[in-house]
Amino acid sequence: MAASESGGKITYFVVASCVMAAMGGVIFGYDIGVSGGVMSMGPFLKRFFPKVYKLEEEDRIRRSHNNKNHYCLFNSQLLTSFTSSLYVSGFVATLLASSVTRSWGRKPSIFLGGVSFLVGSALGGSAQNVAMLIIARLLLGVGVGFANQSVPLYLSEMAPARYRGAISNGFQLCIGIGFLTANFTNYETQKIKEGYGWRISLATAAVPASILTLGSLFLPETPNSIIQTTGDVRKAELMLRRIRGTDDVQDELADLVEASSESNSNAQHGFLNLLQRRYRPELVMAFAIPFFQQVTGINVVAFYAPVLFRTVGFGESGSLMSTLVSGIVGTVSTFLSMLVVDRIGRKTLFLVGGLQMLVSQVIIGVIIMVAEVRDGVVGEGYGYAVVVLVCVYVAGFGWSWGPLGWLVPSEIFPLEIRSAAQSVTVAVSFVFTFAVAQSVPPMLCKFQAGIFFFYGGWVAVMTVAVQLFLPETKNVPIEKVAGLWEKHWFWGKLTRKRDFQGTTSVNN
Repeated sequence: MAASESGGKITYFVVASCVMAAMGGVIFGYDIGVSGGVMSMGPFLKRFFPKVYKLEEEDRIRRSHNNKNHYCLFNSQLLTSFTSSLYVSGFVATLLASSVTRSWGRKPSIFLGGVSFLVGSALGGSAQNVAMLIIARLLLGVGVGFANQSVPLYLSEMAPARYRGAISNGFQLCIGIGFLTANFTNYETQKIKEGYGWRISLATAAVPASILTLGSLFLPETPNSIIQTTGDVRKAELMLRRIRGTDDVQDELADLVEASSESNSNAQHGFLNLLQRRYRPELVMAFAIPFFQQVTGINVVAFYAPVLFRTVGFGESGSLMSTLVSGIVGTVSTFLSMLVVDRIGRKTLFLVGGLQMLVSQVIIGVIIMVAEVRDGVVGEGYGYAVVVLVCVYVAGFGWSWGPLGWLVPSEIFPLEIRSAAQSVTVAVSFVFTFAVAQSVPPMLCKFQAGIFFFYGGWVAVMTVAVQLFLPETKNVPIEKVAGLWEKHWFWGKLTRKRDFQGTTSVNN
């Protein structure tokens, strides 16, 4: 069987390289988890956000009078700026990372991401004022921007075709592991009576950042990147033999050389290539997939789960424990996704996960509506029901939009636009993550239960859209995925003239 068809086999070399690279997911997941956790810690709020802390103390008294104002407790733009400032710098960094990844390779971008995140975590853990916190978040954003742009590409290019889904989903698994680690760290550090636990939580981010930074120095470059950056076909062939565990790599090597030739012919156009008609499906998906991933409502859980659980009646310790439980569920479900994604396909997981998220969000909204009717009081049974439903929701996200939101974009772009398109994907993700982080507190304050129906509506839309407009990429070699658009019932009308337009582009 030809290498391009069999996709090679899993080798220790590939596994070790991909595990190290996927640490980029750990730093992202840790940051998401830790920011939401420290925002619920009294000493952190008292030091940096005293107005929110004062409202929190007053709310404890108001609860005894069945007051509903606890929905608006964390509605502070300064507080949400602590969380969302990361995504501003991440947006800029990921666009810059495109040039670095294309011109110098995937490794330098991964290294730069690790260094920046390491410096940001050290600054955050030692912060003395809000300005230091925000600067730290901006540096963390640069790190996440470079890592999120380069790591998914690295994993997809290193993986054999038939295992690409499982290996690429390792990025989301590592995000889940990072998120889970942050929740566990927050749960333990909030017990420190001296009140410095939040410093440990923020500074611990330096651990995965150090591993990523040092590990990136020893990572091999992908064969795709070797050809794209150096044109050394022999070196790429040797690397391909090593990572595939076979000498029969001529078919796949030919695909890489052909893709690189097309890539080099359009090298000077950068992001403008994405605007060509023949790349219209990829451009649409570069925007749609990260947008849909963010409006699943996952960040309501990821950023504000501790706040949400406190809203339905749990204390500080209880809310962090509940968040920890949901983090475990998310990590396990992502691992299950790794096991089945290359067997049942991407679209099946999108469908099952979408229906699961939709149902759980609607029921959570109904529970909060019942609480509103009862003057804002949620009974203990309802509170635990919310925890269970959040876990159901997180599980649905964990084996669908969580991992697939990173996997699918990393495998659907041709080499000539892969770096630029991945940057667009990550940049769009940052834009809407920022928007969600800024909007959730005021939306929860104003709409209360309505926020879950809002995101539930989007889940319904995206579930239908994926089934209609996304081709199945299961077991298709990465340099052959472009051909799927030409056979698609809708996109085929736009891509029918790919070859002709490509020739025209080269000749001009």
